[in-house]
Amino acid sequence: MLCGSLSACSVFHKQQVEGVVAEVNGQYLTCAELDDITRGMEDSAAVADAYIRQWATQIIEYAEAKDRASNELEAMVEDYRRSLYIHEYEQRLVTKYSPQTWQDSVVAAFYEQQQSRFVLHDNIVQGILLVMPLKTPQLANLKKWLTNLDEKNTEKIEKYAYRYATGYEYFPNEWKTTNQIALRLPLELEALQQQMKRTNQIIVEDSMSVYVLQLTDKHFIGEKMPLSYAKEEIEEVLLNRWKVTFLQQHREELYKDALRYNKLKIYEK
Repeated sequence: MLCGSLSACSVFHKQQVEGVVAEVNGQYLTCAELDDITRGMEDSAAVADAYIRQWATQIIEYAEAKDRASNELEAMVEDYRRSLYIHEYEQRLVTKYSPQTWQDSVVAAFYEQQQSRFVLHDNIVQGILLVMPLKTPQLANLKKWLTNLDEKNTEKIEKYAYRYATGYEYFPNEWKTTNQIALRLPLELEALQQQMKRTNQIIVEDSMSVYVLQLTDKHFIGEKMPLSYAKEEIEEVLLNRWKVTFLQQHREELYKDALRYNKLKIYEK
């Protein structure tokens, strides 16, 4: 332990509260705290000395500054302190009582009522992407299976990917932007977007691999967002609205209770 070798510190008194290494203005720095800070350091005594100086100086300077603080500053500090307590308290309430999920009917109703706000700013797609070495066998069969994604063909594709593919992404239920897809293909974004408009099966090669992208759904900039794509944004909006209403009601209840139980008294002017 470091506390047994603190004679290297610049100030050291024989009389000492048990387990305490330093005291200033009635505040204590314990041996355990100092040991945690200096554990594993080569020159732990020097580090301890520097830390004690910093710890004590901050306490002394804070006390000096507080004694000389203006009324305006004290009011600002108290206001900030009050705001922190209220914010933390309300966050705990929101976490405890906020809905974890929203009914599909509520999300769909909001989607229909606010259609103008759900316009795509990115091209988005769903589908399957496979990356195979050049001259991989049965590539023609793979292309056929991809054009008809029934349960039987999906199973064939998975087995094919397991055997031959160096990369495989299955996302018929997940939206990806064309920017995300372009990062996985040896194809410029503009060229990818042009091909997307012409076909649902895009095949490109580089010097080592062949890339097969099968699109199962696609939507372009300016179109209405699919509900499944807009759902996360809708749920966030619904939650924010719920928070505002919930906190307003909570504050109103606190005010009414204060009047009811005489915690608050309002006198006539």
